[in-house]
Amino acid sequence: MNVLVPLAKGFEEIEAVSIIDVLRRANIEVIVASLDEHSHILGAHGIVVQSDVNIKDVSVDILDMIVLPGGWGGTYALADNKIVQSILKDMDANGKNIGAICAAPYALNKAGVLKPNFTCYPSVEEEIDLEGYQGDKAKVVQEQNIMTSRGPATAICFALEIVKKLKGQEEYETVKSGLLADFC
Repeated sequence: MNVLVPLAKGFEEIEAVSIIDVLRRANIEVIVASLDEHSHILGAHGIVVQSDVNIKDVSVDILDMIVLPGGWGGTYALADNKIVQSILKDMDANGKNIGAICAAPYALNKAGVLKPNFTCYPSVEEEIDLEGYQGDKAKVVQEQNIMTSRGPATAICFALEIVKKLKGQEEYETVKSGLLADFC
């Protein structure tokens, strides 16, 4: 399993690191990609994360899923990046899994891949302007091949749902138990 997590300046650190960490605990290969030439990406709250590759060097063919963390700065960059938008469209056209949390469903909507039932950070749905916003009805909403979540506090639950989708219930339970994530 290969999951791409693209990062741009201004990404939400809790979301990105939680996703990367939880998926790696489940032995899922996570490819952290930078949108620019710098391998060190500055998050919204001053935390720097090092990427594995540049987004232009990512092959869609090897990907099982792409997951976008939020943070408005990073989200706008993901929504405006032609490579990320192309990857999202290609993944959706091939029925591959796509995830986005917090503000990042905005980037999915810009690519035309966001499905009618979704959630996001409160107020972002106004920017998306699409029917089907689920609000706080669920921490994670799955619609076809698209998985969305609300924000920093739901990041671990979101990542665990990705584990369940990609590796099954048993791996989900193992990782959840190890994290003491009874709240998910």
